Order: sequence, then structure tokens, then C-alpha cells
Amino acid sequence: MPATLTYPGVYIEEVPSGVHTIAGVATSITAFVGYTSRGLDNRATHIFSFADFERSFGGLASDSELSYAVQQFFANGGTEAYVVRVPKASDAAVIGPDLKAAAAGITLLDNVAAGKSALKVTALSKGGWANSVIIDVDYDDIAAADTKVFNLTITDLGTSNVETFKKVTMDSSKPNYVVAVVNDEDTGSQMVSVSVPDATAGRPVASGAVGGNIDNNADLATFKAAIDATKEYTLKVTSDVPTNKIKDVIITFLEVGETIPSSILGVCRLLERKTNVALADIPGATVRCVPSSTGLGIRVLAFLSPSLLAGALDAKLTFTAGTNGALGLLKLGAGTATLNVAHYVVGQGRAVFAQKDAVAGADGTVLPKTADLIGNEAAFTGIYALEKVDLFNLLSIPDATRAQAGNPSALDPNVSPNDIFGAAETYCDKRRAFLLIDPPPNVNDVDSAADWKSSTLTVHDKNGAAFFPRLRLGDPLNDFTLRTFAPSGVVAGVYARTDGARGVWKAPAGVEATLTGVQGLVYKLTDDENGALNPLGLNCFRNFPIYGNILWGARTLVGSDAEGSEWKYVPVRRTALYLEESLYRGTKWVVFEPNDEPLWAQIRLNIGAFMQSLFRQGAFQGKTPREAYLVKCDKETTTQDDINRGIVNILVGFAPLKPAEFVVIKIQQLAGQIQT
Repeated sequence: MPATLTYPGVYIEEVPSGVHTIAGVATSITAFVGYTSRGLDNRATHIFSFADFERSFGGLASDSELSYAVQQFFANGGTEAYVVRVPKASDAAVIGPDLKAAAAGITLLDNVAAGKSALKVTALSKGGWANSVIIDVDYDDIAAADTKVFNLTITDLGTSNVETFKKVTMDSSKPNYVVAVVNDEDTGSQMVSVSVPDATAGRPVASGAVGGNIDNNADLATFKAAIDATKEYTLKVTSDVPTNKIKDVIITFLEVGETIPSSILGVCRLLERKTNVALADIPGATVRCVPSSTGLGIRVLAFLSPSLLAGALDAKLTFTAGTNGALGLLKLGAGTATLNVAHYVVGQGRAVFAQKDAVAGADGTVLPKTADLIGNEAAFTGIYALEKVDLFNLLSIPDATRAQAGNPSALDPNVSPNDIFGAAETYCDKRRAFLLIDPPPNVNDVDSAADWKSSTLTVHDKNGAAFFPRLRLGDPLNDFTLRTFAPSGVVAGVYARTDGARGVWKAPAGVEATLTGVQGLVYKLTDDENGALNPLGLNCFRNFPIYGNILWGARTLVGSDAEGSEWKYVPVRRTALYLEESLYRGTKWVVFEPNDEPLWAQIRLNIGAFMQSLFRQGAFQGKTPREAYLVKCDKETTTQDDINRGIVNILVGFAPLKPAEFVVIKIQQLAGQIQT
């Protein structure tokens, strides 16, 4: 009631209704774990399209089963996924130093004579992709007194992604400390991590050649007048590697009728444009010009593609004197002009620039092994990287049954499917998720499929399903020649499409469960052969006229007829997981509330409203709510002893919809009607 009743009249008070709406969770967020050609190692990345995957993980790669599975997932109706990249094997003691995967790195030296190690840059993931990541350091728009502050720009030439960190500092006591800023998991770099090897070092040396200031009045006027006087300005671009010289380029800065721009920025853009036009016939050769820190000088950066120089990535600019004495005009000292003009290149250090300890990134030759895919729970690697994910519903590990290199019908000896699926199934039980199990490549006929499901496959759990046979799809990387793939990516997409169109309680199988992009099956089953595998709980793909290739099974791993499990069917189990996760999240408000009848009534109200909404959508059996579900929370479910121990017990029951797996049509001949 109101705090103080002082005057005669009407008082208004809002009273809480006790309504806490329960929202149903997503049902088809799919997690993929395995090798990709690039991307962050052992970190779950949220994606919503295959284009997102291409940006973060490099797209399709012939040795990445996962990349094809993700493409197939989105092609078949998937809308949301997490991808965990597991790099190739990196244990040199086991596979040899020349075969291991390695992360690229480089150390930048400081800008004082001591040449101390200022900033160590290391790629966040293993692989040769980081050998084309370039680092730029500049002091633009930084006061001369801020001798520890600098700007850091990171560019991935493979994807054109650029990250810029303005005004970071070498001072670890400041909030903009370079290590804290760049290494922040949420807002920092998604390409590299950094460390400061020597806390006494100054800031890293600026990249590129920096000209002196062209003062805004006298020097700029002189600069313009000198160029305008003869309409001639030249510079020379060449490789700094004598044995790999690119051709010399002579550029005329101003043509007849052109005028010098009125600003230093305009001069920079003109110089950049003229140079890059002249370099157009040299793929990968670029020059970038920007104003220096005061906005009155010119800073020049040159770059040549690694394919041109066999790993030597930098170029030298020599500003020739020409008619006007270009070195003087740009205020580039003779010493600066003859230095290498460069970006720092992660993994490809240059002796002529302020860097050392370059470590080239390497892809490795051995795909992730069993232990790599399973990972370490304490270190959040492998499948346990998903610990950082709030919710996922389906789990696909295509690498668990990948084919041996060069032999598509043999299992890679580096993986043990039972060990991987066993660990994954245990983790799925913990996270209320559902595991999609692929058949090994050597399971390619009815006998081997029956033997695999009944004896070889040791994983036996209600939160999973197994499929047969493997699928044949065109490979975009090989002129769409047919290639055999693990089916879990396609299946996850079909599950997502069915959930969106009909609901998680609809069996993701039948004539609606068409397999987009699938052009063939490794083994084409007959009805009788399907009849031998279905009772074992093995979900089969079939090919029917008109409908094409479809998923024709909806049983869990415990779905064999012999077991008679209540969790025989996939939609029943996934509906239960959906209810569990939704109610788990939707009843958090109950914790620490007074444990008595008013609370129990609120619980019945809120859970009952949620279940009623599902009933109206057709999620349960029964003609009435009483037949379809129950919600019980009262003194019968929660005794005084429970109350004393801080426990409230809630019983939620539902009558699941089970698929019409067998349709029996009875035909009877009617006798002719006899008049009597």
C-alpha cells in the first residue's frame, strides 16, 4: 500500500502480476568443430551465413571437411552456427618439425639507438595465412611529447580485413596499454596478439619513409612553385632484393595542364595515384602515401606481393633528383630515401628494417588428430571451446570420420571416431545438445552399416543420431566433380529448415526433408535393405522418383526396436531438450523467492502459459490441454523437508507427438449389394 496515507481520497498503487514470460530457446544452432584453412584457433566464432564463414575462416578448402559441411548446412536451410577451428597437428616430437603447423610471428624493435625488443606480434592461429598479414606503425596526430604512444594498423592481404588501434601506448599503467587493447578478446584484434618483451623499450619504429614537414606557408608555396615551374617530377620504384628486381618505374608527377593540389593530403593522393597507375602491370605492387604526424609532411609505404619476390615482401622507393630535386621538395633526407620503405610483415622479417625473430607461419601436413579434436576442457580447446558459447543445439564433427588422403573409402588413421564421438556425446549431455554422427568412409554397404551401428559404434545415448550412407556432392574447388562427404552438415541444415517451417516436434525426415545439392548416395538402398537398418536405429538416406534424395529416418542412437526406449524418436528427444533448456532459462527468477504457495502458484501460471502456447501450436498429443501436458507444483511435490532444504520441485509432463513411421493402408474388396 502507499507509504503514507495523509488525505482523504483515492490512491493508486501498481501491484505486480506475478507474470514472468518464458521464451522458447532456439532449436537448431549448430556447432561445427574441425579444421579450416584459416581463422582463430580453438575459439567459437558466431556466423549467420556462408559469407561470414568465408570472411572468418577463408571459405572452402579441399582438406577441410568442415568447410564443406558449413556450406551444406546453409544451403539446406541452416541460419545460425558456431565454428571452432582446430589447427593441424603441431607436435614436432611426434610428426617432425617440417610437418608441424606453426603460428607466424615477428618482433618489432624500438625507435631509439638501443634497438630493444619493443613489440612481439604473433598470429592468433597457426597456418601460412598470417604470412600475408602486414603491420604498420605511425605517430600521426600524436603530440611530440607522447614518446610512448603510437598508432597500430593490422592488414590481412588475404581477406582485405583492416584493424586500426589508435594511440596505444607502451606504458603498462595506462588504460590504452597496447597489450591490453590489442589482446582484448571482444574488442581487440581478431588476427594477432601482442606482447612487450622488454618493458624498458621505446615505441616501435614507424614503418615507411617519413618526410620532413612542408610548412603551411613558405615551404608549401616553394614546393608548388618548383613543380609548377617545369611540370616534371620523377620517382623510381624497385625491389630491394638485387636478385629479384622488379622493373624500374619512372613517373611524371604532373602532366601538361595539371596543377599541384593545394593541400598536403592532395599531394599524397596524387603521388599515390600516379605511382599505382604506373605499377598496374605488376600484380601485388602498391604504394600508399599519407600525411605525416603534423599533417604537413608525407609518409610513404611501398609493398610488393610475395609471389613476385619469392617471400621478399617489401620494396624500395628512390626519389630521384630530376629537374626539381625531388628529395628536397619532399623533405626526404638522403639517408631516409635509401632505407627500405616497408610494412612489417608477420612471419617474414627483413634484415634491413627494424625487426627481428621472424617465424614463418606453416599450415602443417597432418590434419587434427583425435586428441586435437576432443581438446582440453581446462584450456577450452577442441569441442570444449564451446564452453564459451551460451547456447548450441546440434553438434557436427566432420573430421571425426574423414577419409584418408588420396583414398576416399578408407578412414584416416589419425582419428578414432568412437573416442571423438564418445567425448562429444558426453559433452552434449551436459549442454542439452544433440550429436549428429557420420558414418566412416569404409561403411559403404548394408552389411558394413549394420555391423557399424550394432557393434563397432560404441556411442549409445539418447542425445544423438547416426546416419547412412555418406553423400555425393559436386566439389566447387574441382570443377564440381562429384566428391564424397560426411552427411552431418546436410542433416543439420535439414533439421534447421524443418524446425523453422514446422517446429522441433516435427520429425526432420520424409518427403519434405530433401537434400539440397546432393547429387548421389554412396550406396542406394532398397526398401528391404532400409528395413534391415531402420530397426537398428540407423537413419538412412533414400532416393525416390520425383522427390530425389531425402532423409528417411528419425531415430536416436537408442532407437532400435529391441530397446523399446521412450526416447526412440529424434523429434521426441529434441522436443524434451527444447523444453528443458527453455524452462531452465525461464525459471531463473524463482531462485531465492519465498518458497510457499504464492510462489508455487506463480510457477504454475508461468510454466502453464508456456506449455499452453506450445499446445496451441500443435506440439503435443491430445485434444485438450489436460490430455497434452501437466504442470504440478504444490505441497505434494514440495514437502516441508524440501522447503527446509531450500528446494522447490516442479513437475512438468507432456504427451509427445511421435512420427507416423509406418503407414498401413488396408484395402478390402466389397461384396456386391444384394437386394433382399
